Amino acid sequence: MSQKIPSPQFANIVILGAVWGFAEAGLGLGLQRCASLASGSIMTGVALLFIAAAWVLTRRAAGVVLMVVLVTLMKLFDALLLSLPIKHGAVANPIFAFWAEALAFLVVITIIKESLAQKKHGQAALGAGAALLAVNLFPLVRFATGIPACVYPGTGYPLSLYYAPIAVGLSFLTVPLGFWIGERIAVTESAHEAFVRGKAFRYWISPVTLAICLLLMAAIHLVG
Repeated sequence: MSQKIPSPQFANIVILGAVWGFAEAGLGLGLQRCASLASGSIMTGVALLFIAAAWVLTRRAAGVVLMVVLVTLMKLFDALLLSLPIKHGAVANPIFAFWAEALAFLVVITIIKESLAQKKHGQAALGAGAALLAVNLFPLVRFATGIPACVYPGTGYPLSLYYAPIAVGLSFLTVPLGFWIGERIAVTESAHEAFVRGKAFRYWISPVTLAICLLLMAAIHLVG
């Protein structure tokens, strides 16, 4: 099967990635006081929602990878706004988490049967399995970035594992929601096919959405 992503879906991936990148920055700012607690587990559930939606729209690993590349670049833009170096725990480690979550989703989706992934309980199981794999991959971050994963205060236990039940439970809900969002987008596309395939959608709406999300990221740091 061709790995080329149709241009309307490419535009959708840009829009989803822009919103995910903004959510990462916005939620990360709002959860700063919880940075030593469960914020990473909450972010895992959010990330898998967007990854699931991208998968539904493209049915290709390339679609998921493209979106993670975009979110990675947005995280680097966020670091620039905060004057943080790339090899900072608040930059490099979240980027590793994005890729771990994407890898975990793609591994689990290839293992389960396609027919199961079309059912709500199968999607919930996919979310739980992907989250469980992702949180177990995250402690390997120190080998990729040189920065150890944060541990629960007073212990040597990584936060990703300590709060794994939160990530798994939340992803049990967010992945089916991501599938639903992707399906709704696909239905809307079918109803407005001429517009979706037009230049306005491909060359204006998706870039404008990205630009707005970047501007909002800058704004929340200015007022934060």
